[in-house]
Amino acid sequence: MFHYDYKTENTCSQLISLDLEDNIVHNVSFMGGCNGNLKAIPRLIEGWTVEEIENKLSGVMCGRRQTSCADQLAKAVRAAYEAEKQAS
Repeated sequence: MFHYDYKTENTCSQLISLDLEDNIVHNVSFMGGCNGNLKAIPRLIEGWTVEEIENKLSGVMCGRRQTSCADQLAKAVRAAYEAEKQAS
């Protein structure tokens, strides 16, 4: 299992931690942000593939911001996937 920490940009959460195993995402956690929403998202996407998360969450905006915690999660899982490929 590959562990990855992603520093978010322009969101209330500051960091997303996750594990990746064969393109399947596990153990997502957010540091900071809206407590309830950021507890719900990891439960909903547990066991999804990188592509499923990107397809569902990329482009979700928060207010006037050009991103959101969900959008940052889509970026985080792609970054983790690319980092895992380079590490192996």
